[in-house]
Amino acid sequence: MPWRDTQSSRLRRLFLEGFSAMDVAEPLVSFDDYAKAADVQQFMQDKGFNLVGVRQDGLIEGYVRREDLTSGTCGDHFHPFTPDDDLVPDTANLIDVVKSLAINQQCFVTILDRVGAIITLTDLEKPPMRMFLFGMITMIEMTMTEILRQRYADNSWQDFLSEKRLILAKKLQEERNRRGQQVELIDCLQFGDKGWIITYDAEIRESLGHKSRQETRKAVKEFESLRNNLAHTQEIIPDGWQRIVIACSRWESNLEKSVVSLGTGQEKK
Repeated sequence: MPWRDTQSSRLRRLFLEGFSAMDVAEPLVSFDDYAKAADVQQFMQDKGFNLVGVRQDGLIEGYVRREDLTSGTCGDHFHPFTPDDDLVPDTANLIDVVKSLAINQQCFVTILDRVGAIITLTDLEKPPMRMFLFGMITMIEMTMTEILRQRYADNSWQDFLSEKRLILAKKLQEERNRRGQQVELIDCLQFGDKGWIITYDAEIRESLGHKSRQETRKAVKEFESLRNNLAHTQEIIPDGWQRIVIACSRWESNLEKSVVSLGTGQEKK
């Protein structure tokens, strides 16, 4: 029975709802608005902070940046929170966090409708975000496998792979079968192999919002690179990280919709 109707929806809910902004946030250090700018700037330099909150009447109402604290008090360089700061609630999922970070390179987290925490780019390297992203990519791969089963039930997907890639998959299948794991050849394909095959399917490309095969292949390469970085504990904030991370969620969602819209058993001609 296809896993998409049960495991897929539960897994997707787990990763979208199981991790929240507070899993990667840090408390927002704050000072009263009458604190001396020079003292606060020195504190920020010592701690490596670029930004701290500013309290007015005991409540954090805005922030100051380190480079602005040249004279006077924190209140003289005060930036009140505005809609442009893109505040996110503590219950926001990590995709919403990434979208917020893409705007200002940091996002403020509200707790009981008051700003109390902050997330910066470096927080994306924390284990919860890495687990979240790896899970999303795993779901993408699972969904690609389901699509290939539906669209190429006669195993005609093999026509789109080189002989070298097929040989590698068959060797892996033999090894897994030798260990008592009865698996189909399609289960022994690499992430890149599955993505490569899908790029030949115009309907799938359209469902992903891609205009060309090359565009889809570029996305597959980016996801594969992100997965490798995650698996080998390398940094995951390369150039264009916003596009990659947001696209990861969009891909997973659109691929899942493709499984439903194309329908089980509708073989690709």
